[in-house]
Formats: sequence, structure tokens, C-alpha cells
Amino acid sequence: MNWAYSLSWPELTGIIAFALLYIGYAVRTWRLAAPLGQRGWRLGWKLVLRGLAFALLTVALLGPAYGVTQQPVRTAGKDVWLLVDVSRSMDAPDVAPSRLQKAQAELSALISRFQADRVGLIVFSSEAYVQCPLTYDQNALHLFINTLQTSLITAGSTNLAAPLELALTRLRATPQALGAAPRAAVLVLVTDGEDFGENLEPTVRVLTRSGARLFTMGVGTLEGTRLLRLNGRVLRDSRGREVVSRLTPTPLRRLAAQTGGQYFELTDRRNEFPLLVNALNRVEGQAEQVRTVSVADNRYRYPLALALVLLALDVLLTIRVIRP
Repeated sequence: MNWAYSLSWPELTGIIAFALLYIGYAVRTWRLAAPLGQRGWRLGWKLVLRGLAFALLTVALLGPAYGVTQQPVRTAGKDVWLLVDVSRSMDAPDVAPSRLQKAQAELSALISRFQADRVGLIVFSSEAYVQCPLTYDQNALHLFINTLQTSLITAGSTNLAAPLELALTRLRATPQALGAAPRAAVLVLVTDGEDFGENLEPTVRVLTRSGARLFTMGVGTLEGTRLLRLNGRVLRDSRGREVVSRLTPTPLRRLAAQTGGQYFELTDRRNEFPLLVNALNRVEGQAEQVRTVSVADNRYRYPLALALVLLALDVLLTIRVIRP
């Protein structure tokens, strides 16, 4: 025997209230009958009847489950690809503790909100790699998100085209059931917006034709900050100038607008990840085939029906406590 709900304070409060009120009712009846030389104990069997009915109602409320039944479940899901920038600039501390670490925390919270959707992870810098293929496994996704660091990929100039092209390749390779509509696909690009790659326009045109929507999350500040080497020294370019990394929102806004998505920011003053979650929730998933799942058979109907029968008997059977 299993229970759908545990006995908690609302149920306990109801039990205590029932007991106190019925005791008060019995005492009042006895006090009224005593001066007339009569006994009010005739309502004793009513107490048993009502107490049993109340107990059965409580049992029904807790949801007794016995046995297993097969039930059809129809789900609607979508494919969400997270494209995360792990270039050296994501170590910048203008968003504490760093751009990448802050993004990691927010992404972990994000994937927990999409348990009915498949989520995949692509990391990129100058090149892009699939860190985790599309999966429903929340634990695996959390593990991969928590292990993100800028040393995963050889240092190089950020190329935004690389992760988009890889995501498109994966979308084309996603198997589809015969005659079924393609699954809804969403890309979430998390980066500071610095792009030193080639022209993005051809890739964006292909992405737009694919029907996938691109949501971009700009991480960093417009003021930017200096980048440091592993030894703590300031990173300098080939001309000896200090390298300053800044959030570059313009290309990210343009990418989102061209693909029907939206642009959001994660800065030292503003966190728009909750807005991103709401936007992703509004993207309708493709209905999948009906699945049959095993669920515990909730048998609350039986104690509920018996309690109603006892309450009906309580109403129909009357007694005279005080006789004239």
C-alpha cells in the first residue's frame, strides 16, 4: 500500500478540530439533558458513525494506492541546444565571479525547468564541439555544465559561426519518425559577443530556413575589463597593449532578430535569464506519440464512497436525545 500524499499539518489540524468540536457538542447535549433527569448518551453510536466517516474521508484525501495500472501519456517536447562560449574572454571578472562561472550557475537552473525537452550542449571558441548530445538526462547535463572551463578548447579567437554550423549539422542529423513533423528546435547562444570569425550571414540564412529559433544571451559589461594570464599578469596583444574584453551586444541582437528569437543580457547589474526561461517556455514543442507508462492505481474512490454512505445514514437515521 502506497500513499499519494503524506499526513501533514492540514490533515492533523482537521482531525484535532473534528475531535474538539464533537467533544464540545457531546458535553453541550449532556448538560442540556442533565437538568431534565435524562441521559444524552444515545448519541454515542452517532459518534462512532461520524468518526468512522471522517476517518474514511481522511484516508481518501491521502490517496491510498494499491497495484499498478497502464495509462497513456501524450507529451510535447522540443530540442534545445545550448551553445556556450568557453574562450579566454569568458574568464573576465566583470560579472562576478567570472562570466563563465555566472553563466554556469544560471544554465544549471535553466535546464531544470525543461524536463520534458531534450537538451544538448555545444562548447566553442575558435572551433566548436558537442560536449553533450541531446538528452533527457538532467544529471548528465548538470555534470557537463559544472565542468565547463576555458581550458576545454585550445585558445584562439572566438568564431560565432562555428557553433551555429555545428548545431545545424546536428539538427539535420536528428532522426524523424516517418510522416511526423520535425521537432521544434531552439538554440541558446551564451557569449560575450566578441566575434573574430568570418561573415555570419550565410550561416544565419541557412539557420533561418531551418525553422530553428536563436536566442542570444550576452554576458559581460559594456565597460569591460582587462584579461589576465594564468600567472596573474595582464594579457597584452602583439603590439604590447593591454587586452580589454567588452560585451558586444550588436551582433547578438542582430542574430536573434534575424531568426525570430530574442536577445537577453547577463551583466553586473541585470540578470535576464528568467526572461529567457519564459521565452523558451512560450516556444511550443512538437507533440510526440502517445506513450504508455505504469502508474500506481489510486483507490481513493472506495473509502470516499463508503464515507458518503455513512454520512447518508447519519442524515436518515435520527434519534431523540431529550424526551418531553
